[in-house]
Amino acid sequence: MKTARVAYGGAIHSATPHEDGLKLGDGRVVGEDAVVWLPPFEVGTIIALGLNYADHVKELSKELTVTAKDEPLVFLKGPGSLVGHNAQSRRPKDATFMHYECELAVVIGKPAKAVKAADAMPHVAGYTVCNDYAIRDYLENWYRPNLRVKNRDTCTVLGPWFVDAADVPDPHALQLRTLVNGEVTQRGSTADMINDIPALIEYLSSFMTLLPGDVILTGTPDGVVNVNEGDEVVCEIEGIGALRNTIVGDAVFGR
Repeated sequence: MKTARVAYGGAIHSATPHEDGLKLGDGRVVGEDAVVWLPPFEVGTIIALGLNYADHVKELSKELTVTAKDEPLVFLKGPGSLVGHNAQSRRPKDATFMHYECELAVVIGKPAKAVKAADAMPHVAGYTVCNDYAIRDYLENWYRPNLRVKNRDTCTVLGPWFVDAADVPDPHALQLRTLVNGEVTQRGSTADMINDIPALIEYLSSFMTLLPGDVILTGTPDGVVNVNEGDEVVCEIEGIGALRNTIVGDAVFGR
């Protein structure tokens, strides 16, 4: 089942797909453009993975000090970074290289503490699409993400749908792609994750308790390119959805 969260008529509603747009929880049917799309679930802690696809590590190899023995590269993001489907992401005027990252987002459904990989998947409620923008100009310490790179307002896009885990038979066999202004610029498969979902849950739950609504952003494959003001970016994941947003400049945000 696919569900969304939207703002419409001064209230927040759950919604499901309808042939004429969206069917709200109260039964009304509205057009997709008539609502403000929100992240499709109540988001808890945002846990993001860097360098979790081998081809992306190779793509950035000149900048890295990472080795195969390193633990997963994990960082946290605040709620101010989040926007939903069809939203705008700000590109600061001093940026010379801002890129998208199409990622499978894993949503935790029940608490996980010291969970072994073999027991991890029942803790997953479902999935959504994430586009986690980065501004490479601000990198420090060889691609160890810092706040200015990865925790920026409007630069973590989630949605449009939350898809129940039961409806995704194998989350490690999904095709990903990104389109910029209609042109495919990134392709990949979740089969190529270095650390798969059970491994990530085992690792994270070994030192922190994962709670319902927490979301794990599982990384992106290679193919990241610079995006500019006015660009429309669509991140698609097979069976999960197509997440669209637009890049805008400082003036839109009064900066």
